[in-house]
Amino acid sequence: MSPDDDAVDTVLDAADVRAALVLVGTPIGNLGDLTPRAVAELRDATLIAAEDTRRTRQLLTHSGIPAAGRLRAVHAHNEREGAEWVVRAIADGARVAYATDAGMPGISDPGAHLVRACIDAGLPVEVVPGPSAVLTALVLSGFPTDRFVFEGFPPRKGVARRELFEQLAHELRPVVLFEAPSRVAATLRDLAAACGPMREVAVARELTKLHEEVWRGTLAEAAGRATEGEARGEHVLVLGPAPAAPEASDEELEAHVRSALDAGLTARDAAARVARDLKVPRRRTYDVATRLKARSKQADREESGPPKTGEPAPPRQ
Repeated sequence: MSPDDDAVDTVLDAADVRAALVLVGTPIGNLGDLTPRAVAELRDATLIAAEDTRRTRQLLTHSGIPAAGRLRAVHAHNEREGAEWVVRAIADGARVAYATDAGMPGISDPGAHLVRACIDAGLPVEVVPGPSAVLTALVLSGFPTDRFVFEGFPPRKGVARRELFEQLAHELRPVVLFEAPSRVAATLRDLAAACGPMREVAVARELTKLHEEVWRGTLAEAAGRATEGEARGEHVLVLGPAPAAPEASDEELEAHVRSALDAGLTARDAAARVARDLKVPRRRTYDVATRLKARSKQADREESGPPKTGEPAPPRQ
């Protein structure tokens, strides 16, 4: 439905409803996960902008909320235009709820442009938290959860895809990716090629639904398994952290420090450079640098030999 003056001219019936854009988190599979606060916002909103009005209408019907002519489509192909009428409506006193097909608007879904437009217009933005496929899969993966990376849907092909997977090969934090069922096998194969076949991964699908499945194993096993059967439902891949690189040996450390000293760096600068390059403690590289400098000075003294005896002392000036 195209934005029209009816959307902008909607008037608030309740004086206590605060004009704002409200991002409403919706279930990622199980309708029972719709929170009471989300129900209240969808019920009381002046207008409801939706990524897919049919899906949101089903959600409203399930919750006993009448659409009452409030639904307006705002999706990836018209979000910029939709932001214009959303801003005008809120400026005129409307409370506009925005819901995508599943999960939190703005996370691999439309919504970010609406937020930016409202912020730029000086209008309030609120969030009703809800289910998250990212966090659900991460917690179920069994990997550390204190720090992680979210990459959304990876590029389908080309240089961008290759460069991303090359970066992930060295990522020390868990990485969460979304993938469509038709591309999950290819993505797992490409990840195995870039990150190594033994890198750990968790593959989740149908999260929160009756047939929820979380599989854990190596990338090689996951790629083979995905090729065997027909993948169904959007997948969430959680790539395990890359194994930490082995610490540099004493011989390797000494060779790098010597090379830096031979290039004319001071012991302090050589230690700093090698510590950064090899990711080792600076104290360790500085000890090596000072030892090599001392050894070099000793070698210079021995090469010049002891002072000769019997030679007349230099005249006094």
